[in-house]
Amino acid sequence: MSLIVQKFGGSSVADAESIKRVAKRIVETRKAGHDVVVAVSAMGDTTDELIDLALEVTPQPDPREMDMLLTTGERISMALLAMAIKSMGHEARSFTGSQAGMITDARHGAARIVDVTPVRVREALDDGAIAIVAGFQGFSRDSKDITTLGRGGSDTTAVALASALKAEVCEIYTDVDGVFSADPRVVKRARKLDQVSTEEMLELAAAGAKVLHIRAVEFARRHNVTLHVRSSFSHLPGTLVVPPSEKDTMEEPIITGVAGDLTDAKITVVGVPDTPGMAADIFTIVAKTGANIDMIVQNVSLAATGRTDISFTLPKSDGDKVLTALRAEQPTIGFQSLQYDDQIGKLSVVGGGMRTSAGVSAALFTALKEAGINMEMISTSEIRISVVTRADVLNHAVQVVHTAFGLDADDEAVVYAGTGR
Repeated sequence: MSLIVQKFGGSSVADAESIKRVAKRIVETRKAGHDVVVAVSAMGDTTDELIDLALEVTPQPDPREMDMLLTTGERISMALLAMAIKSMGHEARSFTGSQAGMITDARHGAARIVDVTPVRVREALDDGAIAIVAGFQGFSRDSKDITTLGRGGSDTTAVALASALKAEVCEIYTDVDGVFSADPRVVKRARKLDQVSTEEMLELAAAGAKVLHIRAVEFARRHNVTLHVRSSFSHLPGTLVVPPSEKDTMEEPIITGVAGDLTDAKITVVGVPDTPGMAADIFTIVAKTGANIDMIVQNVSLAATGRTDISFTLPKSDGDKVLTALRAEQPTIGFQSLQYDDQIGKLSVVGGGMRTSAGVSAALFTALKEAGINMEMISTSEIRISVVTRADVLNHAVQVVHTAFGLDADDEAVVYAGTGR
């Protein structure tokens, strides 16, 4: 009997009827002869509503208590799902992250998994039960506190369980039919992909694709977990995320997908003395805040002033703390001023075929030029090109680039509900 781990996102368990539909899907898998472990997110917009509630109480919620609050969302959905399965005549047991053995470091709000010891989950399976695990959460042995894994943490929970339990596959259920060549809410004729390599999926996730969280993809790549992205609203086959060596490259397009991201901001450090070590000093300050830096551009030094500007992008959520840290060190570094811009968008094209194909940059830049869209920053990797545009033109940019690379499907993609995760 094989073991399958299934993960259901918030839109898949948004209300009682949705929970009953998911329970039926799980029971069908069990009847097919599989052991089943399920990781589940909070219902619908519960997490956002809990965050809003906390901010009404205080503008700066305590991180420990915030984790205690947010983990209640998954506990509600796991218990309701177990009840629904039991009402269908099958045994089910629900577990919090700590009960399921999800051991993390002590960082609240963005904890990292350090060990998985799913003893109670295995006992439930051995007793013939379906195990339901609250996603997004764990337990720190050091602090003895409940922790959360950050946004998309339920994906990571599912992959970690699949690895620890040696599951045949980890099925990620969402509200679209798989991984698409672009967000089908933005590009109506986005094409569903039958396969995508782990390296392409990592780049797409990092570039803003919502269907899979980057930490989950990285965990799956590192631990050889097969991912299958499917819709909880249909029985279509979905998309397999496979190692590059296993991907079918017959007639593979140069570009696999186009992603847009509106979650970044840009900071420009103006008038930096153009002397050795200044960039190191600036980014050491930034690193101490824990902020994640993406794109970096340094202008050519002005001979008349001996100064230069350095711009970089980072998540909007990290903007205030980075600005505060840099301002505190302004006398030491000697830069003239800071500029903050949170009205930017990042467009990325990703594809393994870029390695052996010339002209991708030219095609991308030409498409944006013909659409009258200006580029403010450019960054590349072996299989990705990213550009920064104005936020208000990002969706249009994604659409024209998707069409320019011949990715449009014949029919419109189906979006069943929610936001894509």
